[in-house]
Amino acid sequence: MVGFVVAFSALFAAVAFANPVRSRTPYRVKDTHHVPRDWKRVRRAPAGHVIDLQIGIKQSNFAELERHLYEVSDPDHHRYGQHLSADEVKDLVKPTDETLALVHEWLDINGITPSGYSSAKDWIMVSLPVGDIERLLDTEYHVYEHKDGGLVARAPKWSLPLHLHDRIDTIQPTNSFFRARAEKFDHVDAPVYLDPQYTPPSNESLNAVCNVSSVTPECFQTLYSTKGYKTHACGKNKVGFNNFLGEHPIRTDAELFLAKYRPEAVSSARDFPQISIADGPGDYALTPDEIEASTSKEANLDVQAIAGISWKTPIISYSTGGSPPFMPSTSTPTNTNEPYLVWVNYLLDQKSFPQVITTSYADDEQTVPESYARRVCQQFAQVGARGTSLLFSSGDSGVGSYGECISNDGKNTTQFLPVFPPSCPYVTAVGATKNFEPEVVAYRPAFVGPDGVSHGNYTSGGGFSNYFTAPAYQLEQASKYVKNLNGLYDGLYNKKGRGYPDISAQGLYFAYFWNGTEGTISGTSASCPLTGGIISLVNDALISTGKPPLGFLNPWLYSKGHKGLTDIVSGSAVGCGVDGFPAVEGWDPVTGLGTPIFPELVALAGGKLFY
Repeated sequence: MVGFVVAFSALFAAVAFANPVRSRTPYRVKDTHHVPRDWKRVRRAPAGHVIDLQIGIKQSNFAELERHLYEVSDPDHHRYGQHLSADEVKDLVKPTDETLALVHEWLDINGITPSGYSSAKDWIMVSLPVGDIERLLDTEYHVYEHKDGGLVARAPKWSLPLHLHDRIDTIQPTNSFFRARAEKFDHVDAPVYLDPQYTPPSNESLNAVCNVSSVTPECFQTLYSTKGYKTHACGKNKVGFNNFLGEHPIRTDAELFLAKYRPEAVSSARDFPQISIADGPGDYALTPDEIEASTSKEANLDVQAIAGISWKTPIISYSTGGSPPFMPSTSTPTNTNEPYLVWVNYLLDQKSFPQVITTSYADDEQTVPESYARRVCQQFAQVGARGTSLLFSSGDSGVGSYGECISNDGKNTTQFLPVFPPSCPYVTAVGATKNFEPEVVAYRPAFVGPDGVSHGNYTSGGGFSNYFTAPAYQLEQASKYVKNLNGLYDGLYNKKGRGYPDISAQGLYFAYFWNGTEGTISGTSASCPLTGGIISLVNDALISTGKPPLGFLNPWLYSKGHKGLTDIVSGSAVGCGVDGFPAVEGWDPVTGLGTPIFPELVALAGGKLFY
């Protein structure tokens, strides 16, 4: 038998030299995706450029995993809080032996050896030159340039043998133009804008510590009633945050921030681990190039927002980079990485991870092929089933950036632009508010900076997915909201889509430090880590009394947790040249269900307050 296999492989290797694409069935197109408007094709990709290709193998029983996820996340179900172990999750999603055998056969007869696997073997990794991938997928890669100058190698259409169409869900990077945007999408660094409608709080405690032009941890603690809470589960409870695009938190800046605003927490600036994934940046001071590029403002904001609200809860920082590394040039792409997939597969390989993880990066949903978005979303579901709350910022452009609200389906239809991953139903999307009494939708108008550069308006992002339908936990609230719009914006959004955000918090003019200097920074990339820190305190109150963490938040939020939130009813998701979806009583696609009231959330979750 061994001799037969060797001879069989040698035969196909010889044939492959003349006709590299080998398969038991003919090739047919598996997936196509239009090139987004901000990208243009400039040249064929270099044949020798190596790409880390990730092959998404059909999971054996995701429907069962989803059932478990909802049962352990539903406060009215008898299994609530009984989160799954790593092995239990793997058993539910691992591909069948037959599926793996067929995919391995296809790779083997084309002379390809996998370079790695996800823990459940539902993703296979291969590192190949572009020329080899083109033959394997019967496609052509070109270099595409973004309007900001970034280069990627992509293939808008790719094929598979017919017998593998039902065995492989997606392969990336091929036709995904997803960019983990933060600097230009999820926060605004600009001169302070004073809302003419703003009035100082009548509440003396709030008025004493909350300054609308620079909001500090003491204001957050007072506004959301976490002040005085003492953590008790530091040995078991953790909170994490993600960094992409070369970002890494700067410890000396975190020390300066905490020394000024939370002096008892200064040690947390030195204690958190900085985990590098796929050649992501490590633990070091800002370099001259990073200073010139304003790198790590986002990472600094994240760690400072979390540490300022959740001390003494241990923090973990993840920085995911591109792999393999290469030197950019005019002919070489500067990114071959699909960041969320690399990070989440790393996470699922671990036996344990933080009970709350926040991510302040997103991109237009239509830049991502639906097949790929669904598979990444299914990876997030696995994390939730294991008892972790995944929080994502909802974006900073309301219903869409002005001048960009055009469909990517080749029809150039005017439409609102939902963002991914917030549109995934297995994560909690976080919007932003401003002012204090009352809080309203975060907004600042467009402006021209001191350098003469024009900036669009900033508004809490929100909308409805074009890929994912409204999940059961949200269906009643989303349907009611759409009905009450009475036809407003019909045709510009998907009335049956998953609506986001789910929850909100302050997101305008956070005090923070970068490169040794204090400033202010805004965005849902501020409200997201702040909310993550508050949720981690709720987990502390639960874990300290022997109860499990909240895990996947949304079923609890929509059924019970909303009673511990302040409803936001003023403002709208300004974008696409219109006012956008308005905030109303109850859930809305601009601030979700509202902002946290910490003691009430703890009481609703069944925890104990420690003061």
